[in-house]
Amino acid sequence: MTSTERPQLAVRSPADLIAAVPYLLGFHPTDSVVAVALVGRQIVFAARADLPDSSDPGGLAEHLAGVIRRQGAEAATVVGYGQPGRVTPAVDAVCDALGDTGLRVLDALRVTDGRWWSYLCTEPDCCPPEGRRYDPTVSRVTASAVFAGQVALPDRAALVAQVAPVDGPARDTARAATARAERRLAELVEQAPESDLLGARSLRSAGVAAVREAQRRQRRGERLDDDEVAWLTVLMTHLPVRDYAWERTDGRDRDIALWTDVLRRAEPEVAAAPGALLAFAAWRAGQGALAAVALERTLGLHPGYSLALLLDDLLRRGVPPAELDGWPSVGMPGVIRPRKRSRRGRR
Repeated sequence: MTSTERPQLAVRSPADLIAAVPYLLGFHPTDSVVAVALVGRQIVFAARADLPDSSDPGGLAEHLAGVIRRQGAEAATVVGYGQPGRVTPAVDAVCDALGDTGLRVLDALRVTDGRWWSYLCTEPDCCPPEGRRYDPTVSRVTASAVFAGQVALPDRAALVAQVAPVDGPARDTARAATARAERRLAELVEQAPESDLLGARSLRSAGVAAVREAQRRQRRGERLDDDEVAWLTVLMTHLPVRDYAWERTDGRDRDIALWTDVLRRAEPEVAAAPGALLAFAAWRAGQGALAAVALERTLGLHPGYSLALLLDDLLRRGVPPAELDGWPSVGMPGVIRPRKRSRRGRR
């Protein structure tokens, strides 16, 4: 399931809402059911799930309704994408579940082959039996979303491709760079003074320097080379380095761009930290769909990675990114992070 909070868009008609949904999700949905949360005429949140294969969509419906309720919404509209045989039971179940939570259902829509139908409107002048054609490219909502910098990819597969690993010669180069970085790491630990148990201080110092340099380069619009990416990913297997990078990551465009690039070029054995950091940055930016695909890749490679599991739980429960306003002063739910050093270097 994908939960997404994006810049607010005002809607005045079903066609406006249908035009807005791809920009809320980040891609054009197919075979999906989407619950859109509204406060007045403002869309504040959207949650999407694949149409269920079973004839009993009740569990999915209750989950979607709970997520929408958690956003403090006043009302919701449900939109199903696909053929009526699968869409109708899913939309009905979500509408019932929303009603059970006390939320007002403004409309229930089906979108199929470029037309939309309302399940609640029975006026033929407004909602004819053959449905209404719509063209999102001429909608003012689409224009507003594009102006705000929002993007709607053709489908979810295009979003998955954004976090896919590089291939061909680039993959071979990344693999060789990671091998060099691992040798460099071993030398760093071996050369650490005896007072530095297992080289922990040396590792953190090198990691802090690598994270700062990566973020400086990103701010200047420069891309890390393969050895720099490999060194950063190897160092971030050390949790204090990962946590330092995490504290310096929020929902800024440059954070998303940096960790997307690092994740794509990371070798599988060192991809967990950049994958989780990309998911965190995307979630903080309200890009729930991007966070979800980053987590799918991360947990597919490292099923027990705790930060990825925590973020996956937050997305599934629809926890609003606003809960972390003030990050990193505000801690993540369920996470105890080490206190920062004072200016005099003491804990």
